[in-house]
Amino acid sequence: MKPSGKRSFCRPVILAMALLAGPVSAFNLDSDIPIKVSADSARLDDSAGTAVYTGAVELIQGETRLEADRVVLYRNQQGVSRIEAAGNPAHYRQPGQEGEGMTDAKALNITWSGDENLVIFERQAVIEQGGNVFRGDVIHYDTVRRVVTAEGDTSSEGGSGRVEMVIQPRNSAQSSDGKGSDGSSQGQ
Repeated sequence: MKPSGKRSFCRPVILAMALLAGPVSAFNLDSDIPIKVSADSARLDDSAGTAVYTGAVELIQGETRLEADRVVLYRNQQGVSRIEAAGNPAHYRQPGQEGEGMTDAKALNITWSGDENLVIFERQAVIEQGGNVFRGDVIHYDTVRRVVTAEGDTSSEGGSGRVEMVIQPRNSAQSSDGKGSDGSSQGQ
C-alpha cells in the first residue's frame, strides 16, 4: 500500500518541530528592551497606525535582528502588533535559547504577527539552526503552540514543490554540557 501524500507531508513537519522548538519567537513586546529601527527613509502615519521604512532597514531588539529592503510596522493600542518585511532576501537572526544554536532565517517576505503569535516566511524561505536546515516556499511558525507548517513551491516557475530538511544527528554534535545540537539531552 502506497503512503498517502498527507502522511509524507506530516513526517517532515513533525521533524521541523524538533528543529524549531522555540527559536523563532520573534520580537518580544513584553520586554523592557526597545525595538530600534534605522533606515534610509521613513514615513509615519499616526492616523493609520503605520510606519514604513525603506532602504537598508534594520530592526534590533537586544540580540534579535531583522534586515530588509522595506519594513512596515503596524501599531495598535498595545504597541507594535505586526511587522512585514520584504527583501532580496529579508534576513532574521535570533540568539538561541537553552543550548540551541543561533537561528538564522531568510525569505523574500517575513511577516510577524503579535496578535496571532505567528511568524510567516514566504518565498525562498530557509531557516538554519545548529547545522539543521529547513527549506520551503512558505513556512508558518506558531510561537505559542510551537507548531511549524510548511509548503513547497508548486508554481510552474520553479521549485520542487517539496519541503526540504537537513537534521543533524544528536550524538555527532554533543557539546561539553552533554546536550546535542538541538539542545536536547537524549540520544536518538
